[in-house]
Amino acid sequence: MICTLGDLLLDVIVRAPAQLARGADTPAETRIASGGQAANVAAWAVELGEDARFVGKLGGDAAGELARSLLERRGVEVSGPRADGRTGVVVALVGPDGERSMATDRGVSPELRADELDPSWFAGCRWLHLSGYSLLAVPIAEAALAAARLARDAGARVSVDLSSWSAIRARGPAAFRARLEELAPDVVFANEPEWELVGGAYSLAETSVLKRGSRGVVVHEPDGREEHAALGGDVLDTTGAGDALAAGFIVGGIELGLEAAARCVAQLGAVPA
Repeated sequence: MICTLGDLLLDVIVRAPAQLARGADTPAETRIASGGQAANVAAWAVELGEDARFVGKLGGDAAGELARSLLERRGVEVSGPRADGRTGVVVALVGPDGERSMATDRGVSPELRADELDPSWFAGCRWLHLSGYSLLAVPIAEAALAAARLARDAGARVSVDLSSWSAIRARGPAAFRARLEELAPDVVFANEPEWELVGGAYSLAETSVLKRGSRGVVVHEPDGREEHAALGGDVLDTTGAGDALAAGFIVGGIELGLEAAARCVAQLGAVPA
């Protein structure tokens, strides 16, 4: 069982073939799906043949019910307390080159508290994957650290994706790194700007995976570093490629991670088509 903790959001993906016309209409392709980094990793883990459980605070509104049902239809077990507040929404704007910019509203997700965790949610987990966003706000940061302790008590390994250089910079890189050191993850995933902000993620974990987009990845391990090329193919949308990579790495290693990432960028949206 792969467990993840973080946000369950509603993703609205908008792909426009050209620049948006200011003050006018622009034809676009759209998609609605469950979203949030931790939820995406769980969805890809199931797609790759593993059982998966997502843990997070869930909004009780219509958007929350939709996000939950979309994730459960993918075979992910969804656990966590309900809240009266609204579910977060991410609007991903995808350009003609496949690059995306995201407008993110996390809703009630950051309100998850450590005392709301049920130890049974982490029973049977061989791996707990945390979104870096879960370490960037309170009280969910304390919940993430508590979840890591519960998972390790059950024999699980712990990984974290640093998630967002802009959010790390806003939070403060030193404070974020201190929280990472407290977490002491077994594996860290980071892109180049995140890597630089925390001063080199290779020193934070036994294994670090540096994501370099079309230039592939570098895996740092105690016995050295190894570069792996990205798999070729058309790029439609880069949204969720890092989540697919993380899921593949957790399930079966870096080669499976690269295969999942290649599948992800060839489709619209962050979860398996």
